[in-house]
Amino acid sequence: MNIMVTGASGFVGTHLCDVLLKNNYYVTGIGTSKRHVFQNHEQFEWISADTTLKGDWQDKVKTSDVIINLTGKNIFGYWTKKYKSQIYQSRILTTENIVSALMKDIDSGRKALLLNTSAIGYYGDRGDDSLTERDLPGSDFLATVCLDWENAALKAEQKGVRVVIMRLGVVLGKNGGALGKMLPAFKFFVGGPLGKGIHWFPWIHIDDLISAIFFFMENDEIKGSVNLVAPGMIKHREFASSLGHALNRPSFMPAPDFMIKAIMGEMGQAFLSSQKATPSVLNSKGFSFKYSDIKSALDEIL
Repeated sequence: MNIMVTGASGFVGTHLCDVLLKNNYYVTGIGTSKRHVFQNHEQFEWISADTTLKGDWQDKVKTSDVIINLTGKNIFGYWTKKYKSQIYQSRILTTENIVSALMKDIDSGRKALLLNTSAIGYYGDRGDDSLTERDLPGSDFLATVCLDWENAALKAEQKGVRVVIMRLGVVLGKNGGALGKMLPAFKFFVGGPLGKGIHWFPWIHIDDLISAIFFFMENDEIKGSVNLVAPGMIKHREFASSLGHALNRPSFMPAPDFMIKAIMGEMGQAFLSSQKATPSVLNSKGFSFKYSDIKSALDEIL
């Protein structure tokens, strides 16, 4: 089976390619980096390309059985008008280019699968509402990005392609990702919750995320939107406490709301948003989480 991964040099992409290769898949990785850690692997091909632009890289779409689209400008930055445009365009244009390449192959009869990333930010700031995949989107910037991103991917269904929209929570794992941003503060004894810490913190261990991707590949009946979050729902203050405990560090130094918003601007407001998302589709399909609670996840990672 041939698998194409866009955004393959990112935190999730690198972990995913590692597991795919260990399971003897042929993998084509695409991203803007000049080199990739697996580029010398005999079953891995690396293509350095800007996927927001049409190009020869699209030929790989037509020969891939599974396309896993992880591309997206990192949201960890000050959201100027230019930066927000990059966040939006990197996701929507890449997805449109993938779907365009799929649709050129309309008479091949090939049964392709598109696993397209989205985010729990789709729901906006929803307080204590329990959110399933059937709930409506929010109206803030990230929600708008996610809505347009998902709609761009779902156009592949017109080709007869099975599309799974992966609404990711905060992905926790070793060697980077969200934890890589958080750990320094805790290690220097100044860690704590964001704001009052009463907003819900949807998360998933990277091993469960990758297991879910294999689950989607193996179960043809799964399509549409899926919340990729652990069933052990927690608020941010509980997450901060658990992280401090795992590191044997205090977790009582909160970052006040006004400070987060003053320093981080609109991105800071997004970090204080609350999404009590549930993995209702995964639960209904019988998916088994290896790390269903935050303690077991952090113990494994740290």
